[in-house]
Amino acid sequence: QVQLVESGGGPVQAGGSLRLSCAASGGTFSNYVMGWFRQAPGKEREFVAVISWSGDKTNYPASVKGRFTISRDNAKNTVDLQMNSLTPADTAVYYCAARRGTLLYTTRGQYDYWGQGAQVTVSS
Repeated sequence: QVQLVESGGGPVQAGGSLRLSCAASGGTFSNYVMGWFRQAPGKEREFVAVISWSGDKTNYPASVKGRFTISRDNAKNTVDLQMNSLTPADTAVYYCAARRGTLLYTTRGQYDYWGQGAQVTVSS
C-alpha cells in the first residue's frame, strides 16, 4: 500500500510560479509511474503530467506543456511539479497519483493510489 502526501500549494498571482511536491511511502518508489492530476470546481479531474519510473520519460497535455515540469527523486521518494506562467485557469486541487507499470498513463482510472490533494489558487 502506497501513501502519497502533497505539499507546496497555495495562492499565487497570475504569471507567477509554484512548486508542488509529493512524498511517497509504503512501497518501492522506483517501481511506480507517478502522475499529477488536477480538479477545478464543477469539473472532471484531468491529467497534468506523468513521469516514468526511471524519470527519463515524461508527458504533458497541451494545456500545460512548456509551462509545467514533472521530476522525481527515487532516492528521496518524491515527485515534484514545477508550475510556471500560471493563469487563473490553473486554479484547482492538484493530486499526486501512483501505479506500477512501464507506460506513461494519462487517465484517472489507470492509477491505484492518490494523495489528498493540494489547493492551488491563481489570482488575476
